[in-house]
Amino acid sequence: MVGRTHAPRYVQVVLVMEPPSEEEVIAMKRSSDARARNRRFLVLGLVAGSLACAALAATPQTPPPSYAAPPKLIYSVKGPELFRTYCATCHGLDAKGDGPMAPALKTSVPDLTMLTRNNKGQFPTILVRKVIAGDQLPVAHGSREMPVWGPIFHQVEDDQDFGAVRLENLVKYLQSIQGK
Repeated sequence: MVGRTHAPRYVQVVLVMEPPSEEEVIAMKRSSDARARNRRFLVLGLVAGSLACAALAATPQTPPPSYAAPPKLIYSVKGPELFRTYCATCHGLDAKGDGPMAPALKTSVPDLTMLTRNNKGQFPTILVRKVIAGDQLPVAHGSREMPVWGPIFHQVEDDQDFGAVRLENLVKYLQSIQGK
C-alpha cells in the first residue's frame, strides 16, 4: 500500500509478580552467602597459589651433587694444556703427584715423571692411554678415584671428534716429561 499514514503499534507488557515467600527469601540469602563464600575461597586460593609459585621461582635451583655437570671440554688438543686443565689438580703442574687435590684423595697420587723408570726403562704407552680413557683401572689407585677423561675428550665440536688426538697428545706429553 502506497502512502501509508498510520504509525507502527507498540504493545506494552506488564508482568505482575507476587512478593517471594519468607522461605524463598531465606533460600535466596543462603545461596547468595554460599556464592560469596566460594568467591572468597577462590580468591584466597589464587593468592596462595601465586605466592607459592613466586617463592619457588625465587628459590635457586641447583642440581644435587650426584648430578653435577661433567667438566667442560677445552678446545685445545695440545698435550701440555690438556695436562694443566685436567690432570694438574691432582698430579701437580710438575706431574710429581703433589697437586692441590692430592691430600684429599684416599690413595697417594703417582708421580707421572717416573712412569718410564718404574716400567724398566720403557714408557707404558698402552697402559697410560687405557688409564686416561677409563678402559683400565689404575693399579696404584685401587679404585676409580681418577676421573675418566675419555668421554670428555671425545665431545664433538664443529662436527669433529678430536678425542683420539687429545688422548694421543696427552700421552706424548707425559712421555716427554719422563725423568731420566
